Amino acid sequence: MPGSMTTPASWNSPLRTGEKYPLVIFSHGLGAFRTIYSAIGIGLASYGFIVATVEHRDGSASATYYFEDQVAAKVENRTWLYLKMLKQEEEEKVRKQQVQQRAKECSQALSAILDIGHGSPKENILGSYFDVKQLEGAIDEDKIAVFGHSFGGATVIQALSEDQRFKCGVSLDPWMYPVSEELYSKIPQPLFFINSAQFQSPKDIMKMKRFYQPGKERNMITIKGSVHQNFADFTFVTGKIVGTRLTLKGEIDSGVAIDLTNKASLAFLQRHLGLHKDFNQWDSLVEGKNKNLIPGSPSDVVNLSPTLQSSPGSHTQN
Repeated sequence: MPGSMTTPASWNSPLRTGEKYPLVIFSHGLGAFRTIYSAIGIGLASYGFIVATVEHRDGSASATYYFEDQVAAKVENRTWLYLKMLKQEEEEKVRKQQVQQRAKECSQALSAILDIGHGSPKENILGSYFDVKQLEGAIDEDKIAVFGHSFGGATVIQALSEDQRFKCGVSLDPWMYPVSEELYSKIPQPLFFINSAQFQSPKDIMKMKRFYQPGKERNMITIKGSVHQNFADFTFVTGKIVGTRLTLKGEIDSGVAIDLTNKASLAFLQRHLGLHKDFNQWDSLVEGKNKNLIPGSPSDVVNLSPTLQSSPGSHTQN
């Protein structure tokens, strides 16, 4: 049976003026798209963040499009890019190329939004009902973070290594396969891993722990009873039976899992962006102190399923 999802938000409502807002750039997973993480994006926005989600054009989105030029835009002649299917022997080379392109796209998105904040926005040929002039002078350039899930979680790591404008990163159940070993010592910014209970292999966990360098701020927690898709909206749009069979839902209630993710993230952001909020009320979540959390890695929680330790090509949505 299908599930349902509602959003407690007002469409294109005006921005509250006279304030500067922290900014989050979000990177989606393999086979996903920019709107499928609305539960996290809206959650952060409701606490005063500007959230920009990137739809990647590296062949990892389920489908995306662009206009070749102004003429194509006027007649809505779209050039489509679909999910790129790879052969096993192509995986390593292409995935590493993709994660690098994804990181650059996150930086490009950041630059575009900062241009808006400076009062010099690029022309939006897609059109918009939202008045971007509201963002002029409203972005706090010292308070910028990068988020991502799965392949997007790997993108967080890559982006932090390349762009110091990102002051910290939250990597949600990252797909560690495309992450290069050379990055272990190249990320000075604080990094927070929030993992599900059943996706990560011991090898992936070891790669995450290699980022624990002396003097570097690192945190890792695991959400008990969760699955990889507990971070995306897929978990809300199916009923319990179908969602469980398709591993879109875990044993934990989907709403509880997202709430833990958002609140732990907010506490982490307050610590490392210098926010003057009350998000420190959730500091204990960053340390894994909750009945639904484990401090550290998923391997401390459950015995990993062999199917989750198979080849990288086995992941249909990362």
